[in-house]
Amino acid sequence: MNVRSFRYEEAGAVALITLDRPEAMNALTFDVYRELTDTLRALAGRNGVRAVVLTGRGRAFCTGGDVKEIIGELLKFDRSRLLAFTRLTCDLVRAMRALPQPIIASLNGTVAGAGAAIALAADFRVAADTARIAFLFVKVGLSGADMGAAHLLPRVVGLGRATELLMTGDFIDAAEALRIGLYHRVVSPERLAPETGALAGRLARGPAAGLAATKDALNREMHMSLEEALDHEAAVQAELMQAPDFREGFEAFIAKRPPRFEGTPE
Repeated sequence: MNVRSFRYEEAGAVALITLDRPEAMNALTFDVYRELTDTLRALAGRNGVRAVVLTGRGRAFCTGGDVKEIIGELLKFDRSRLLAFTRLTCDLVRAMRALPQPIIASLNGTVAGAGAAIALAADFRVAADTARIAFLFVKVGLSGADMGAAHLLPRVVGLGRATELLMTGDFIDAAEALRIGLYHRVVSPERLAPETGALAGRLARGPAAGLAATKDALNREMHMSLEEALDHEAAVQAELMQAPDFREGFEAFIAKRPPRFEGTPE
């Protein structure tokens, strides 16, 4: 991966993307949006990568659009250019949700605005206890419904809490985010990397096809009736039962050993 606006590295089967503008609290630029989207789309076809971690460097995960490089520029745009920009931001969320591999947002600090929307679009959120979060859009006169937040957030925390978070734009601390189910785990800052790494390793050792099918079902079934969901799950499960990972899971269970799913790293 040849990227310039953030750090990209691979450790075994885990891709690590690090937002790397600590002096700007990892605020986003047009280039960061584009390169993140392009990178995630490229990872969809990279079979050696089985899990993705997205984090930041410094005291913030991401504080949204850069005031000078994005917000100031948007004030000069006409409607067509503004729409092109908002579609660009939404394309990042599309790429995250379409990626077959699970994404862990490793929240090292403040999470705000578009940063909160990116964290929300991830499959897991592991946070340092310093990682307060706010969907700030209404604070600058915009809709709290941005980058899929009004679609995803009620499904994570419920309609009532989502309404409060999106309409007030207020920060909540990491403990409260954990309590309402927005964060999966909260740890001390020094434990964030080990906890994230352990979860990423566990996912990387899991059945890639099974995890991808699970993520796809979570996306698709948001819009299905129960009958449609049951039909979809029956068809997918029957297909996976013909794959090598199902036999390996059975044989590992009988032998009382950990399974070695297809493509699992040594």
